[in-house]
Amino acid sequence: MSEAEAAAPSPTRILVVDDHPDNVEILDARLSSRGYKVETATNGQEALDRVLADPPHLILCDVMMPVMDGYEVSRRIKSDESLPFIPIILVTARDSTADKVEGLEAGADDYLTKPINFPELEARVRSMLRIKRLQDELDEKNRELEVANKRLRKLSITDGLTELFNHRHVQTLLHDEFERSHRSGELIAVAMLDLDRFKNVNDTYGHPTGDVILYETAHILRDTAREVDMVGRYGGEEFIVILPSTDEEEAARFAERIRHAVEAHEYRDEATLVRMTVSCGVASFPAPGVDSPEALLKRADEALYAAKTGGRNRVVRATEMPSPP
Repeated sequence: MSEAEAAAPSPTRILVVDDHPDNVEILDARLSSRGYKVETATNGQEALDRVLADPPHLILCDVMMPVMDGYEVSRRIKSDESLPFIPIILVTARDSTADKVEGLEAGADDYLTKPINFPELEARVRSMLRIKRLQDELDEKNRELEVANKRLRKLSITDGLTELFNHRHVQTLLHDEFERSHRSGELIAVAMLDLDRFKNVNDTYGHPTGDVILYETAHILRDTAREVDMVGRYGGEEFIVILPSTDEEEAARFAERIRHAVEAHEYRDEATLVRMTVSCGVASFPAPGVDSPEALLKRADEALYAAKTGGRNRVVRATEMPSPP
């Protein structure tokens, strides 16, 4: 196939559904002569099978047929949300108002009475295809808008450098999870983590190297966390992990895995090789003095401060700290 043939638009496909071969032959000849690609079905079930296998651009469907009439064909096609918009023109000798209303209520988009007036048929086909083109364009615009909205939503809750949840969103998540834990009685824990002597690294090697360290630390956190855990950049070189259904002991073991992984990791920025350590503080709920997400966060932050002042590269649990007054 040549490039020109590959780039050429595919012909408009019209499915003609009628149990009388003479009717099908006449419609096929007329529509084919106008450049349409005609496909045929002799009953309603066969039409449905063809539509599901490869939806046409338009359907010309007789009303009175064996197996399944045109009204039922219209109902089934229009009720199937997996299908695109397909205009359906019902063709029948029954031309009473009640018949037309029944067809339109079944989902048909237009109605054509027999004997068929071919100029009218062609005009209605062109009109329905124009509507389909506009509907397809609208559907495509809606899909693009949905993708753009999802992208904007992700940007609004994500830290640009690390691709973790940002500070604002992680605060929202913590409040939601704390309330859920408070209602259900399930455990929840928080781990606060801070890269040790990160400012010295920035001062010595520059911010690009610091960015590499933050990015790769985020990957370590994501790789170590469970699917249900929520990982965020809390600010600067500080990270937070919300651990649902987790007590303080389990949170401490999680933080230890992070600590070991960071200590073993080689951070490389071109020719620069840096080793880092991380200090961690963990706290859980329920616990004495913890009656709000802010209190839980404060206990984890106090434990982190104790880890930093106690020599760094260690995990401190809130229960190891003096009880709050």
